[in-house]
Amino acid sequence: MIYSMSSSAEDPLYHPVVIKQDQPFWKKILIVDDEADITITFKAVIEDSNNHNDAKNSRIEVSTSNNPVLALSEFKPNFYDLLLLDINMPYMNGFELCERMLAIDIDVKVCFMSSGKINREALRDIYPALSLGCFIRKPVTIDYLVKRIMSELD
Repeated sequence: MIYSMSSSAEDPLYHPVVIKQDQPFWKKILIVDDEADITITFKAVIEDSNNHNDAKNSRIEVSTSNNPVLALSEFKPNFYDLLLLDINMPYMNGFELCERMLAIDIDVKVCFMSSGKINREALRDIYPALSLGCFIRKPVTIDYLVKRIMSELD
């Protein structure tokens, strides 16, 4: 074997070792949807946007759950910056999950998702404490999803 003791970049045997350190995440989000295809796709799209984002300080870490009861049991205060919650899920709908998570962490932002229409007035009667400020209708384009998430996190 031939070893190069030189550290000169001109030496053809010199190959600097480049250690890429993971940059810290800017924000953390949790996606809860009973459809695994949705959580897998949304996670991949959002994490892929980290690679195409010019701002190095805007990397997003994505966690997912397909079970709202399990997501609630593992939810920690002051950990997530944004929740993406499907409205129509078994065992616990997105509104119930939101109320319970907000009882644990009042500062987390929430964005609801659904493929159905929402009667906002009826929703206010049932869940008067909830605000439906962020709503994403499925199916959603990748561009819109990423832009909406970034605007909610800013």
